[in-house]
Amino acid sequence: MTDVRTTEVDPPWEGLTGADLHAACMEAARGGDRRGMAKLVDELTPLVWHVARANGLDRQVAEDVVQTVWLALFTQLDKLRDPRALAAWLITTTRREATRPFGRRTQPLPLSDDVAASLQSSHPAPEDEAVRADRDRRVWRAFLRLPARCQELLRLTVLAGRAEYQAVAEAMGMPRGSVGPTRGRCLDSMRDLLAGEGGGR
Repeated sequence: MTDVRTTEVDPPWEGLTGADLHAACMEAARGGDRRGMAKLVDELTPLVWHVARANGLDRQVAEDVVQTVWLALFTQLDKLRDPRALAAWLITTTRREATRPFGRRTQPLPLSDDVAASLQSSHPAPEDEAVRADRDRRVWRAFLRLPARCQELLRLTVLAGRAEYQAVAEAMGMPRGSVGPTRGRCLDSMRDLLAGEGGGR
């Protein structure tokens, strides 16, 4: 009987997390595996999205930036030397795209069918948005009262996860060992702000 073990039934990223997962997905995508592309988009779009929003872009322009960043990656997959550094590359590229003139919306970049099929809408479901609205208002009020550096650090660590602390450290220009303790202090400050306005309600 012919061996039918392929990436379709046994993807090489199965059981992997963080940088190892991203590297395996990139290698698969380089070999033409569309599921590798889709997995990368699913795992890392929240990170790209929030980096774009953190740079002051409104929702529509941020969506343009997210699509542009993924298009940039998928059109130069073979040029990224270290697949394990993908999160750091995405953070840097998103920041650069976010500072370009907003007129990009008048000339949208064409997307291939493969990339377009992988991209998902960043809009939350209306019913979920309604349920979370009150809580989110309180949380975001407290978050926006934090120093800007705390805000950026929390965004990146929440979205990139502990496995990507090195990428966060590089993006923030700080030692890797300082990321966790600094994040803890920022979270303590945010809890104090929430408690001060009745956030435990």
